Amino acid sequence: MNFQNKIVVITGASRGIGAAAARQFAAAGARVALLARGSVEINAVAKEIGDRAIAHGCDVSDGAQVQAAINSISAKLGPVDVLVNNAGVIQPISHLDAADPAEWTQAVAINLNGVFHGIHAVLPAMLANGGGTILNVSSGAANSAIEGWSAYCASKAGAAMLTGCMDKEYRGRGIRCMGLSPGTVATEMQRKIKASGINPVSKLDWSEHIPPDWAAQALIWMCSDAADEYLGQDISLREDHIRQSIGLSE
Repeated sequence: MNFQNKIVVITGASRGIGAAAARQFAAAGARVALLARGSVEINAVAKEIGDRAIAHGCDVSDGAQVQAAINSISAKLGPVDVLVNNAGVIQPISHLDAADPAEWTQAVAINLNGVFHGIHAVLPAMLANGGGTILNVSSGAANSAIEGWSAYCASKAGAAMLTGCMDKEYRGRGIRCMGLSPGTVATEMQRKIKASGINPVSKLDWSEHIPPDWAAQALIWMCSDAADEYLGQDISLREDHIRQSIGLSE
Protein backbone atom coordinates (compact mmCIF):
# COMPACT_ATOMS: atom_id res chain seq x y z
CA MET A 1 0.00 0.00 0.00
CA ASN A 2 1.05 3.57 -0.63
CA PHE A 3 0.91 5.76 2.48
CA GLN A 4 2.59 8.74 0.86
CA ASN A 5 1.81 11.93 2.83
CA LYS A 6 -0.19 9.97 5.41
CA ILE A 7 0.43 10.68 9.10
CA VAL A 8 0.49 7.57 11.30
CA VAL A 9 0.73 7.70 15.10
CA ILE A 10 1.79 4.52 16.93
CA THR A 11 1.75 4.16 20.70
CA GLY A 12 4.05 1.75 22.50
CA ALA A 13 6.44 2.15 19.58
CA SER A 14 9.74 1.60 21.37
CA ARG A 15 9.86 -2.16 20.69
CA GLY A 16 7.91 -5.22 19.59
CA ILE A 17 4.81 -4.74 17.47
CA GLY A 18 4.92 -0.95 17.77
CA ALA A 19 8.49 -0.61 16.50
CA ALA A 20 7.86 -3.14 13.71
CA ALA A 21 4.74 -1.22 12.66
CA ALA A 22 6.64 2.08 12.66
CA ARG A 23 9.25 0.61 10.30
CA GLN A 24 6.68 -0.88 7.94
CA PHE A 25 4.43 2.16 7.76
CA ALA A 26 7.46 4.37 7.08
CA ALA A 27 8.66 1.96 4.39
CA ALA A 28 5.21 2.27 2.78
CA GLY A 29 5.63 6.05 2.58
CA ALA A 30 3.99 7.32 5.77
CA ARG A 31 5.31 9.90 8.17
CA VAL A 32 5.29 8.09 11.50
CA ALA A 33 5.08 9.53 15.00
CA LEU A 34 6.33 7.20 17.72
CA LEU A 35 4.91 7.45 21.24
CA ALA A 36 6.18 5.57 24.29
CA ARG A 37 7.15 6.14 27.89
CA GLY A 38 10.78 5.28 27.16
CA SER A 39 11.96 8.31 25.22
CA VAL A 40 15.50 6.94 24.82
CA GLU A 41 14.17 3.78 23.17
CA ILE A 42 11.76 5.52 20.79
CA ASN A 43 14.39 8.08 19.85
CA ALA A 44 16.60 5.17 18.82
CA VAL A 45 13.84 3.62 16.69
CA ALA A 46 13.06 6.99 15.09
CA LYS A 47 16.75 7.56 14.32
CA GLU A 48 16.94 4.12 12.71
CA ILE A 49 13.91 4.87 10.50
CA GLY A 50 15.24 8.27 9.49
CA ASP A 51 13.55 11.48 8.42
CA ARG A 52 10.15 9.85 8.03
CA ALA A 53 9.87 9.40 11.81
CA ILE A 54 9.61 11.60 14.88
CA ALA A 55 9.54 10.47 18.51
CA HIS A 56 7.53 11.85 21.39
CA GLY A 57 7.79 10.63 25.00
CA CYS A 58 4.29 10.00 26.32
CA ASP A 59 2.54 7.97 29.00
CA VAL A 60 -0.77 6.94 27.44
CA SER A 61 -2.38 6.48 30.85
CA ASP A 62 -2.26 10.29 31.21
CA GLY A 63 -4.84 11.89 28.95
CA ALA A 64 -3.21 15.32 29.14
CA GLN A 65 0.11 13.88 27.92
CA VAL A 66 -1.60 12.13 25.02
CA GLN A 67 -3.45 15.27 23.98
CA ALA A 68 -0.27 17.33 24.18
CA ALA A 69 1.56 14.76 22.06
CA ILE A 70 -1.13 14.72 19.38
CA ASN A 71 -1.23 18.53 19.34
CA SER A 72 2.55 18.65 18.87
CA ILE A 73 2.55 15.98 16.17
CA SER A 74 -0.29 17.66 14.27
CA ALA A 75 1.51 21.00 14.41
CA LYS A 76 4.70 19.46 12.99
CA LEU A 77 3.31 16.97 10.48
CA GLY A 78 -0.38 17.69 9.96
CA PRO A 79 -3.58 15.98 11.10
CA VAL A 80 -3.42 12.29 11.98
CA ASP A 81 -4.70 9.85 9.35
CA VAL A 82 -4.06 6.58 11.22
CA LEU A 83 -3.80 5.91 14.95
CA VAL A 84 -2.44 2.57 16.15
CA ASN A 85 -3.25 2.06 19.83
CA ASN A 86 -0.57 -0.49 20.60
CA ALA A 87 0.75 0.44 24.05
CA GLY A 88 0.01 -2.28 26.58
CA VAL A 89 1.34 -4.14 29.59
CA ILE A 90 0.82 -7.72 30.79
CA GLN A 91 1.78 -7.22 34.42
CA PRO A 92 0.67 -7.84 37.10
CA ILE A 93 0.64 -11.55 36.39
CA SER A 94 -0.75 -13.10 39.56
CA HIS A 95 -3.82 -14.64 41.09
CA LEU A 96 -6.36 -12.08 42.22
CA ASP A 97 -5.74 -12.50 45.94
CA ALA A 98 -2.04 -11.73 45.44
CA ALA A 99 -2.46 -8.88 42.93
CA ASP A 100 -1.06 -5.51 43.88
CA PRO A 101 -4.00 -3.04 43.60
CA ALA A 102 -1.81 -0.21 42.33
CA GLU A 103 -0.25 -2.39 39.60
CA TRP A 104 -3.67 -3.78 38.66
CA THR A 105 -5.13 -0.29 38.32
CA GLN A 106 -2.12 0.93 36.34
CA ALA A 107 -2.50 -1.94 33.86
CA VAL A 108 -6.10 -0.92 33.21
CA ALA A 109 -5.01 2.73 32.93
CA ILE A 110 -2.58 1.81 30.14
CA ASN A 111 -4.44 -0.96 28.32
CA LEU A 112 -7.94 0.54 28.44
CA ASN A 113 -7.77 4.21 29.39
CA GLY A 114 -4.79 4.64 27.07
CA VAL A 115 -6.89 3.50 24.10
CA PHE A 116 -9.62 5.96 25.03
CA HIS A 117 -7.11 8.81 25.43
CA GLY A 118 -5.67 8.16 21.97
CA ILE A 119 -9.10 8.01 20.37
CA HIS A 120 -10.29 11.13 22.18
CA ALA A 121 -7.21 13.09 21.10
CA VAL A 122 -7.32 12.30 17.36
CA LEU A 123 -11.06 12.02 16.76
CA PRO A 124 -12.03 15.71 16.41
CA ALA A 125 -9.53 16.36 13.61
CA MET A 126 -10.37 13.07 11.88
CA LEU A 127 -14.06 13.99 11.88
CA ALA A 128 -13.28 17.50 10.62
CA ASN A 129 -11.23 16.01 7.78
CA GLY A 130 -13.89 13.51 6.76
CA GLY A 131 -12.43 10.34 8.22
CA GLY A 132 -9.49 8.30 9.46
CA THR A 133 -8.46 4.87 10.69
CA ILE A 134 -8.09 3.79 14.32
CA LEU A 135 -6.56 0.38 15.00
CA ASN A 136 -6.53 -1.08 18.51
CA VAL A 137 -4.09 -3.90 19.23
CA SER A 138 -6.23 -6.42 21.04
CA SER A 139 -5.75 -9.99 22.27
CA GLY A 140 -7.48 -13.33 22.54
CA ALA A 141 -7.55 -12.42 26.23
CA ALA A 142 -10.31 -9.95 25.39
CA ASN A 143 -12.66 -12.91 24.96
CA SER A 144 -11.16 -15.71 27.07
CA ALA A 145 -10.35 -15.66 30.78
CA ILE A 146 -6.74 -16.69 31.45
CA GLU A 147 -5.35 -17.66 34.83
CA GLY A 148 -3.22 -14.91 36.38
CA TRP A 149 -4.14 -12.31 33.77
CA SER A 150 -7.18 -10.66 35.35
CA ALA A 151 -5.98 -7.09 34.71
CA TYR A 152 -4.93 -7.87 31.15
CA CYS A 153 -8.10 -9.79 30.28
CA ALA A 154 -10.41 -7.21 31.80
CA SER A 155 -8.65 -4.25 30.19
CA LYS A 156 -8.42 -5.89 26.74
CA ALA A 157 -12.11 -6.82 26.93
CA GLY A 158 -12.90 -3.18 27.66
CA ALA A 159 -10.76 -2.02 24.75
CA ALA A 160 -12.61 -4.43 22.43
CA MET A 161 -15.87 -2.82 23.51
CA LEU A 162 -14.39 0.60 22.71
CA THR A 163 -13.67 -0.66 19.20
CA GLY A 164 -17.30 -1.73 18.80
CA CYS A 165 -18.65 1.52 20.25
CA MET A 166 -16.43 3.56 17.94
CA ASP A 167 -17.78 1.71 14.94
CA LYS A 168 -21.40 2.18 16.03
CA GLU A 169 -20.93 5.89 16.60
CA TYR A 170 -18.60 6.98 13.81
CA ARG A 171 -18.51 4.58 10.86
CA GLY A 172 -21.11 6.73 9.12
CA ARG A 173 -18.80 9.73 9.50
CA GLY A 174 -15.81 8.15 7.82
CA ILE A 175 -14.03 6.61 10.81
CA ARG A 176 -12.73 3.08 10.33
CA CYS A 177 -12.09 1.32 13.64
CA MET A 178 -11.12 -2.28 14.26
CA GLY A 179 -8.90 -4.38 16.50
CA LEU A 180 -6.04 -6.78 15.84
CA SER A 181 -5.75 -9.93 17.92
CA PRO A 182 -2.31 -11.15 16.86
CA GLY A 183 -1.99 -14.24 19.01
CA THR A 184 1.29 -14.83 20.81
CA VAL A 185 4.07 -12.66 19.41
CA ALA A 186 7.82 -13.00 19.97
CA THR A 187 8.25 -9.84 22.05
CA GLU A 188 9.50 -8.82 25.49
CA MET A 189 5.96 -9.33 26.81
CA GLN A 190 6.23 -13.04 26.03
CA ARG A 191 9.47 -13.23 28.01
CA LYS A 192 7.64 -11.82 31.04
CA ILE A 193 4.82 -14.30 30.51
CA LYS A 194 7.25 -17.22 30.30
CA ALA A 195 9.07 -16.08 33.44
CA SER A 196 5.79 -16.04 35.38
CA GLY A 197 5.24 -19.79 34.95
CA ILE A 198 1.48 -19.21 35.32
CA ASN A 199 -1.04 -20.71 32.84
CA PRO A 200 -0.43 -22.66 29.62
CA VAL A 201 0.72 -19.62 27.64
CA SER A 202 3.87 -19.43 29.78
CA LYS A 203 4.70 -23.01 28.76
CA LEU A 204 4.73 -22.34 25.01
CA ASP A 205 7.97 -22.86 23.16
CA TRP A 206 9.44 -19.67 21.71
CA SER A 207 9.13 -21.12 18.20
CA GLU A 208 5.34 -21.05 18.52
CA HIS A 209 5.21 -17.24 18.66
CA ILE A 210 4.78 -15.25 15.46
CA PRO A 211 7.26 -12.48 14.58
CA PRO A 212 6.29 -8.84 15.30
CA ASP A 213 6.58 -8.11 11.57
CA TRP A 214 3.52 -10.28 10.93
CA ALA A 215 1.42 -8.13 13.25
CA ALA A 216 2.83 -5.00 11.62
CA GLN A 217 1.94 -6.31 8.17
CA ALA A 218 -1.58 -7.02 9.41
CA LEU A 219 -1.93 -3.42 10.63
CA ILE A 220 -0.89 -2.15 7.20
CA TRP A 221 -3.50 -4.41 5.55
CA MET A 222 -6.18 -3.24 7.98
CA CYS A 223 -5.85 0.28 6.58
CA SER A 224 -7.07 -0.97 3.20
CA ASP A 225 -10.58 -1.48 1.88
CA ALA A 226 -9.89 -5.23 1.90
CA ALA A 227 -10.39 -5.20 5.68
CA ASP A 228 -13.66 -3.24 5.66
CA GLU A 229 -15.79 -6.31 6.35
CA TYR A 230 -14.15 -6.46 9.79
CA LEU A 231 -14.94 -2.90 10.87
CA GLY A 232 -15.92 -2.77 14.54
CA GLN A 233 -14.43 -6.22 15.19
CA ASP A 234 -11.17 -7.83 16.26
CA ILE A 235 -9.27 -9.54 13.46
CA SER A 236 -7.49 -12.69 14.63
CA LEU A 237 -4.17 -13.73 13.13
CA ARG A 238 -4.85 -17.22 14.42
CA GLU A 239 -7.29 -17.72 11.54
CA ASP A 240 -5.78 -19.14 8.37
CA HIS A 241 -8.05 -17.21 6.01
CA ILE A 242 -7.00 -13.93 7.63
CA ARG A 243 -3.32 -14.80 7.24
CA GLN A 244 -3.92 -15.71 3.61
CA SER A 245 -5.75 -12.45 2.96
CA ILE A 246 -2.84 -10.49 4.40
CA GLY A 247 -0.25 -12.56 2.55
CA LEU A 248 1.30 -14.21 5.59
CA SER A 249 2.56 -17.78 5.59
CA GLU A 250 4.26 -20.16 7.97
